[in-house]
Amino acid sequence: MTTNDSPTPTLTALAEAHGVATAYWSFFGDRVEVPASTLRLILAAMGVDAGDETAALTAAEEASWRALLPPSIVVRRGAGEVLVHVFDGRDVELSVTLEDGSVRGIPIPAQQPESRRIDDLPVWRVRVPLPADLPLGWHTLHAREHLSGAPQRTCDAILVVTPDRLSQPPTRPGAGERAWGLMAQLYSVRSRESWGIGDYADLGDLATVAAQRDADFLLVNPIHAAEVTTPIEPSPYLPATRRFIAPLYIRPEDVREAAYLNAEGRARLRAAKAPAAATNADPELVDRDLAWTAKRSALEVVHAWPRSAARQQSLDAFVAAGGQALQDFALWCALEEHFADLPADGRPEEARDIGSPLVAGLRAELADRVAFHLWLQWVADEQAQAAQRAAKDAGMSIGVMHDLAVGVDPLGSDAWSLRDLYAPGIRVGAPPDMYNQQGQDWSQPPWLPSALAASGYAPLRDMVRNLLRHAGALRIDHVIGLFRLWWIPSGFGPTAGTYVRYDHEAMIGVLALEAERAGAVVIGEDLGNVEPWVRDYLASRGVLGTSVLWFEYEGDGLKPPEHYRREVLATVNTHDLPPTAGYLAGEHVELRARLGLLTEPVEQARAEARDERERMLATLRERGLIDADPTEQEVVEALHVLLTASPSLLLGIALVDAVGERRVQNQPGTHREYPNWQVPLAGPGGQCVLIDDLPRNARFVSLTRAVDRALRGE
Repeated sequence: MTTNDSPTPTLTALAEAHGVATAYWSFFGDRVEVPASTLRLILAAMGVDAGDETAALTAAEEASWRALLPPSIVVRRGAGEVLVHVFDGRDVELSVTLEDGSVRGIPIPAQQPESRRIDDLPVWRVRVPLPADLPLGWHTLHAREHLSGAPQRTCDAILVVTPDRLSQPPTRPGAGERAWGLMAQLYSVRSRESWGIGDYADLGDLATVAAQRDADFLLVNPIHAAEVTTPIEPSPYLPATRRFIAPLYIRPEDVREAAYLNAEGRARLRAAKAPAAATNADPELVDRDLAWTAKRSALEVVHAWPRSAARQQSLDAFVAAGGQALQDFALWCALEEHFADLPADGRPEEARDIGSPLVAGLRAELADRVAFHLWLQWVADEQAQAAQRAAKDAGMSIGVMHDLAVGVDPLGSDAWSLRDLYAPGIRVGAPPDMYNQQGQDWSQPPWLPSALAASGYAPLRDMVRNLLRHAGALRIDHVIGLFRLWWIPSGFGPTAGTYVRYDHEAMIGVLALEAERAGAVVIGEDLGNVEPWVRDYLASRGVLGTSVLWFEYEGDGLKPPEHYRREVLATVNTHDLPPTAGYLAGEHVELRARLGLLTEPVEQARAEARDERERMLATLRERGLIDADPTEQEVVEALHVLLTASPSLLLGIALVDAVGERRVQNQPGTHREYPNWQVPLAGPGGQCVLIDDLPRNARFVSLTRAVDRALRGE
């Protein structure tokens, strides 16, 4: 950046017209002015040429006036209007084709519309209220412009009618209006039958174990699909796609056809499983590459076995329902295998374009591998369904709670097949805050707001709908990303970005519609630098927020849990912090110091952590939850019991806290420096903890009993 890099008033207006923040308030309360160089780079990624600022601003102001209808309209049921732009002297008719195929006319009331001259011709802005009785759903709005009875322009737009508010979470009798559940990293939680990594069968078994302790939900990390070739990205928050789920979590022997294999086939399955299963009790590292290599070999054997007519019909129906999006994902998987021996920058340029002749030829050439990956998605879907069924059958009122990542890998399937939806040369992240003082770069491309609206929000709909097929709830990681995202131009650090706004009314509306149809609860992770009105807005739509004990302050001290919000999922910790035992020991400070992530002297950070710990212990003593010399386990349990004093609708217990684990699952701000998302579940002595042993794990039993009894007032 130059030393004189302030934007002109015209550039400021241009940026704001496209939802780009020209100034913002930092986490630390400072007003930060965004330099012109950053604004220009972000506008360029949006396809806006700011070379002639005045012309670009005029084009932005006139854009909506040039279109008969906006590309999409998202309204709440019983409310909303559409703006229609009609040339002077022409008439317009509106109708809507509802989701069920029926057609209704929409009357246009008499009015004195606004006007503007476009290309020296007057254009009228007509405001049309939408009928209050339009049903929830995805409809199509039609506009027909006439001049003396002769058709002039026609336009269709997606019309989405959404619920005003979602219902409260379901709860089981005896706990009032509240519920509690476990939170776990699925890959880390293994059983004796696993293939070195937690899987969908383990998900169902863990849910059952939790339900037997009276838990109502099981929150797991995102199960989005990652790479199908090694090395596999460890972070579940940097997936290849958010629209399809991970074959990595398939249990091969649970595929029905595996039961019918001949002796040779069964022997091949056992041989494939052996090296992966041998790591189930390894407490050091989850080896995704080993697990997937073993599973892929076994699944190819099962895939080759004949299917019954009924099973084939089920597969065919699944593929047909998945449509072109599923076909494109399977093709991407096949292409990744095809080009596996080439570096990313060594592939043909045509391979980056889904519409190129090269890709069209490979779609036919690789048809067998495409079919295999279509089958994998069907199998994964069946096993995810079985896990949710197990959770509900065991008595959970909600069941499995999936997690939606903020974005996708820039080299993944979604970024490839939906390339026009993503901003080129931009990465998503977060500005500096108390725990990440250098800011964060998540290496993900953001959606272009205008392209998303032009698509009718179909990508958002599809990923939410697919995740909620077999779940009772959905957690939205960094839900603020549906309102604004921190865009970082390539070549700059996280501190040099700015916020870009999205149409939150449309985004939350689509989310609410799909959740309502699935009968699901939605939780938004609304931590960090959040504008105060956003939390109120989410609550008004029935989207629960998030409270973390260590982050809740009031004035100069800790916030009493009685003062927490009601519409939240409240937890003691989060996956970006060490487990509670480690946090109490100050391990978050020591780890950040070792990794060079502190911006203040280490002794100062240690002192602040000690003060925080002592304040928390003093609170527990004042409430009679611990004595003068408590054990580590007693403090962990007391913190969770303290949380039950809140009015929060949902309470979460991290499985790592329930077994005494101390190691952090993810240290923000690191990539290769720490084995993020690769730490298996282990106890305080470093020994591996398997699902099979949880019902007899003393810490697990004691903590879950304490929370359940406290919620019941016992």
